[in-house]
Parts: sequence; C-alpha cells; structure tokens
Amino acid sequence: MEIKADTTVCIGAGMCALTAPQLFDQSEDEGTVLVLQREVPAELEDTVRRAVNLCPSGAISAS
Repeated sequence: MEIKADTTVCIGAGMCALTAPQLFDQSEDEGTVLVLQREVPAELEDTVRRAVNLCPSGAISAS
C-alpha cells in the first residue's frame, strides 16, 4: 500500500497525524499534511484506511 497526499486540497484538520502519527505529520508553515513514509507496513494498513476515511477534505488516499 502506498500513501498519496494532495497538499492543495488539505485543510490542515490534522486527523491523519492524530490517527497515524508514525506515517503523517503537519507542515509547520501551512499546517498541511506531510507524508513521513509513503510505503505502508502491512500492520498499519487498517490505520491508514481509517486516516483516509477521517480526512475531511479527501486530501489523502492509499492504494
């Protein structure tokens, strides 16, 4: 599974970073999503799916 993020769509809600802090952070300048690790370990796939579903702007995806 690979994470994709669109910072032009991100509104900085931070749900991704709260849900999966080992994979997501937020930019200090704009507050938008930062992907810390694009390739998702198998044991974190469910967590990433939850983060994708919780993202209010639809800025992140994983496939």
